[in-house]
Amino acid sequence: MRRTSGAAPSRVSHPCPDSRWQPVPASIQEVSTTAARHAQPRAWLRAVVWLVEEARLHPKAGEATLRVARDLARRMDYIEGTVLYDLDGTATRCALSRATVKRHVAYLRELGCLAWARHGSRRNLRLPGRAYAGTATVYVATIPYAYDRAHGHRVGGRGFRARVVGARVVGARVVGARVVGTRVVGVPVPPAGNTEVERPGCRGREPQSLDARSRTGAVEMRGRLKNTPRSGASARTTARAGGSARRSPMQVAADIRIAAHVRPLVPWTQGEGLRRLAHALRPLIDEGLNTHDLAAELTSWWLTWRPADPAAYITARLRDRASASPYDDVPADAHPQTADPTAGPTTDITADPTGNPAWQAWLQQRRTATEFGEDRRTDDDRRHARLYSWDRWEEVAAHYATDPDDALDLYGTRLCAYAVKRASIGCRRP
Repeated sequence: MRRTSGAAPSRVSHPCPDSRWQPVPASIQEVSTTAARHAQPRAWLRAVVWLVEEARLHPKAGEATLRVARDLARRMDYIEGTVLYDLDGTATRCALSRATVKRHVAYLRELGCLAWARHGSRRNLRLPGRAYAGTATVYVATIPYAYDRAHGHRVGGRGFRARVVGARVVGARVVGARVVGTRVVGVPVPPAGNTEVERPGCRGREPQSLDARSRTGAVEMRGRLKNTPRSGASARTTARAGGSARRSPMQVAADIRIAAHVRPLVPWTQGEGLRRLAHALRPLIDEGLNTHDLAAELTSWWLTWRPADPAAYITARLRDRASASPYDDVPADAHPQTADPTAGPTTDITADPTGNPAWQAWLQQRRTATEFGEDRRTDDDRRHARLYSWDRWEEVAAHYATDPDDALDLYGTRLCAYAVKRASIGCRRP
């Protein structure tokens, strides 16, 4: 009988530490057939280190296997966990031979840590600029069920698309010393130093208190928070609005829609936000002015400059107009205090304007003009004048200088403002 040398026993593989463990067959090392779940690079590498160094399930896996696994983890896709095999590059980076890299990648497949996403072949892909380029092998990172069972993970689903959904609990503590690669939610953890709680059925000690302070008091809110009491917010809103009633959300939305249509029509308001502009236009909106009336009113202010804060300017202008004298729109000869500037102190000036003769004469003049002039004017006349009088702005300005009210009725505020502005800066028709 031939005697065996001393080197022969050294080549014999050591038995597997866990006799129940069997290598994963080649038939279920595919993505479509594997029983291991999908993993990302960092969680996958932790699982490989545990399986090789601590569990030692595979008798031939060792430090070279971890070296190859770390190289694969560095090149893996962070989300999908896919990686190109790159046999030559892996052998060069790991300082191993091609045959050694092949063996240790096979060990990772047998552990259930790698699955084939695509098999390589010698078929030429015919890439531009390359005489020959074969099809690359692509692996995907997987974690076998043995790792999840040892760490107390509850896995939902089957196969490659399975996910960790929790941890198995016995009594009041989690099975397994660590939770790796996942976040366990809602798992009861025993308080530190209270070992009596770990035994089910023991009533010797109660769990430690997490906080000795009382949690029954109401939380006091300070600062500009969204849940500020409505009474304080209502008071501040009313104060800012000058005492006006609080607007409903539907009214605020309607104001913003109106401001969105007004802003493109008035150039000097286009740098203002819609909410601030809508808030500034509220007094005019409450008067019943529509979009075009608001644009005509703002245009009639004849601004040749752009305010730095259009909303604040509009608010100040409307506030000044509201505090102005009620006789500002009355002609100078009809004002009770300026009707006869040469009159002596014996002129009868009463507090009631209806008792002033000049005031009554002006009212009679307006009444006559209304009865015999404006009633005979139709809406078609106004529409025609407002559409076709833009190139005859000199006539519009002269009409406005003679009778402003009649010109505004015929041409509208916007056309009158345009004509007066052109006339005021000395423009002449070419």
